[in-house]
Amino acid sequence: MSLNLEEIREKFPITRNYNFMNHAAVAPMSRPAAEAMCGYATELSGAAYLQGTYYRAAERVRLLAARLIHADPAEITFTKNTSEGVNYVAGGVQWVTGDNIVSTSMEFPANVYPWLALQPRGVTLRSVAEEEGRVPFDRIAAAIDRRTRLVTISAVQWSNGFRVDLVRLGELCREKGVLLFVDAIQSLGVHPIDVRAMNIDFLAAGAHKWLCGPEGVGVFYCKRELIGHIRPTEIGYMGMKHGYESGEIRMDPHDDARRFDSGSYNLAGICALGASIQMLLDVGIDQVQVRVKQLTDQLVEGARSRGWVVHSPRTASEWSGIVSLSCDRHEVDALRKHLRSEYRIIVANRFGRLRASPHFYNTPEEVQQLVDALPAR
Repeated sequence: MSLNLEEIREKFPITRNYNFMNHAAVAPMSRPAAEAMCGYATELSGAAYLQGTYYRAAERVRLLAARLIHADPAEITFTKNTSEGVNYVAGGVQWVTGDNIVSTSMEFPANVYPWLALQPRGVTLRSVAEEEGRVPFDRIAAAIDRRTRLVTISAVQWSNGFRVDLVRLGELCREKGVLLFVDAIQSLGVHPIDVRAMNIDFLAAGAHKWLCGPEGVGVFYCKRELIGHIRPTEIGYMGMKHGYESGEIRMDPHDDARRFDSGSYNLAGICALGASIQMLLDVGIDQVQVRVKQLTDQLVEGARSRGWVVHSPRTASEWSGIVSLSCDRHEVDALRKHLRSEYRIIVANRFGRLRASPHFYNTPEEVQQLVDALPAR
C-alpha cells in the first residue's frame, strides 16, 4: 500500500481531537485494532465460544508477528507485556554462579529488575555507562568477558531515543558466544527488525506503543535452536502438546515457543494487535520509518531554531522516533501541561526534558504547530 495520508489518518480517530505525539508512552489504538477488539466482544456476547473463531485468529496473528520480525511462527508466542518476555529469559536460562549479564545505564526498569533479581543466584548485572546520550559500542564490547552469558539491551532507548546498531551488536555477540536479548517495544512498528540478520536470540515487545495496539498484550520471540534450552517459568496446560481433552496429565511441553504459555490467551488483545500489525505491514515498515524520519527531522530543525537543545542522537544509525528537548529558561512539566490545555498537543516529560514521539500518521502541520508552540529561548 502506498502511504495515502488521508486514508491513514482515518484509521486514527484521535486526530480529530488531539495532536498526539506521545507514541513512546501509550499510543492511541488504531481503528482496525479497536474494531477487531469489538468484534471479539460481539461474537462472544452472542455465541460464547461456539463459533470457535478466535483461537484460529490468534494463529493468524502469530504468523503476522513472525513476518514483522522475519522469524518463524514456531518461534513466537504471546505475552501480557514486555516484562513477561524479559522474565521468560531471566528465569529460564540455566545460570551458573559467577555468570554475568551486560546491559546499559539507559534501560527502562522493565529491562533491569528481572536481571537484578538473579543476584542471589550469583549472577551479576553489568551496566555500561552512557556518554552524552549514547552507549558507545566499544564499552559494550569491553564489558563482555568469558563469564558473560547474555547481553540485554533496548533497540531504542525510552528516554532520549538512542538506537543501537543491532546488526553490529548481534555480530559481536555471535563472535563472543554470548546470547542477545532485545527489548523492542520502542522500535517495533517504526524500525525494521530482522532477527536473523541481527543475530537476535530473544526479543520481547508490548503492543501499546509504536504498534498502536492495546495494553496487556505483547509478543515474545525465542530462536528455534534455544527453545529447548530455556526452562519455562510458568507451567500450564496451554504449554503442553496434549492439551486437556485427553484427560491425561503428562509433562510434555510443546517443541516450539508455545511451551512458554500457561493459560488462556488475551484473545481480545491479540486480535487487536493483529489488526494493527496488518495495517503496518500493508503500509510497509520501511515507509513508516521514512515518514517518521521526515517528521522528526522537521521537529529537530524547528526546535533548534527556537533555541532548544536536542538530546536525541540523530546520526543515520542512531536516530529514532523519539526526540528529547530542553531549554534552561522554561520549566518542562508546566509547558507539557500548557501544550495539552491550550493546543491539545500531547507530549511527555522525561527527566526534565520534553519528549515528543510522532508516528507515521502525524502531519508536517502538526509538527509545525508543536514547534511554533515552543517558547523561544
